[in-house]
Amino acid sequence: MNNLKAELLRGLWYVACPGSEIKSGKMIGKKLMGELVLLARDNNGKVFALRDICPHRGIPLRHGWFDGEHVQCCYHGWKFDTQGVCVDIPSTHEYQTIDFSKITCGAYPIVEQQGLIWIYFSENGEKPEDGRQPAPPMLPDFGVDDAPSVAIMQPFICSVDHAALGLMDPTHAAFVHTSWWFKKEGAKLRPKEKQFEPSDLGWAMVRHKIPPQNIAYRKLLGDNVTTEIRYRLPGLRIEHIKGDKHSVVGLTTITPVTEDETEVRQIFWTTMGWVTPLKPLVRHLMNVFLGQDRRVVIQQREGLEYNPKLMLINDADTQGRWWMQLKEEWTSSQAEKRDFDNPVKAKTLRWMS
Repeated sequence: MNNLKAELLRGLWYVACPGSEIKSGKMIGKKLMGELVLLARDNNGKVFALRDICPHRGIPLRHGWFDGEHVQCCYHGWKFDTQGVCVDIPSTHEYQTIDFSKITCGAYPIVEQQGLIWIYFSENGEKPEDGRQPAPPMLPDFGVDDAPSVAIMQPFICSVDHAALGLMDPTHAAFVHTSWWFKKEGAKLRPKEKQFEPSDLGWAMVRHKIPPQNIAYRKLLGDNVTTEIRYRLPGLRIEHIKGDKHSVVGLTTITPVTEDETEVRQIFWTTMGWVTPLKPLVRHLMNVFLGQDRRVVIQQREGLEYNPKLMLINDADTQGRWWMQLKEEWTSSQAEKRDFDNPVKAKTLRWMS
């Protein structure tokens, strides 16, 4: 593993942003997967994504204008439709014959579901339905039109690999996430034992009951509260907590900006409507929690600059190994033009945390 930069996996769906960030008739420019991407919502409310580079002189289209139907470049006024096809070049005169339809800035497949904008980065220009991940995953217990209750994002100055290893690390919480409302500094470590099994493009911590001492879960969600945590390519952690009365789904996503910059999002859906007035407090606590992870990777970068040899130990770092094995298998199977073969095997892991 390169200590600072990571290989970026293609042929997969990534979370670009919550749909609420793209207003009707507006556009935003982002860098994702090392590429300039323009996201916009047309007058009919449909989201689309273009390559944010004008094919004429290379200026990003985000510096131009969008009338809800066409994106116009600010340099020479070239216009493009929502599929990225050129529809007008103002400088052409009546004696010129230019087939505008053969000029394109390029577009990305995009899906809006459950309040999130998913964008597909192809391996070799294929459509998602012809690739190995035809559609983005649906989260349990919530419909396609159900937007999240709370969502935050923080930029991590680290590779997607180091963001992922922190995401699935079960032992750092006692040292990193020390807050009065979560874990007290110096708290006694306790033995943990969890069952894991392979799942779609990753693995799952098998669904199990929340320990009875966690009274808060029972008060909020009802009796018989269980939880399941899934990790899957290209960098998703999906936690599903369900009781007799209510359920909560927490999604953490890692989307590469470049090889050593990553957007990390924490997003929650819940059936508990009374949470709405508490959103500012919940959002603050989420930012504190995620900010603790962000601080650690910034500190870690100081050491990684010297390219040290890194260690992964059993059982605490087994999930980190699985992540690297999954990435290697995804890349190898693509190069060898064969089906993806999940390398994860069912296993019981034990650690102190």
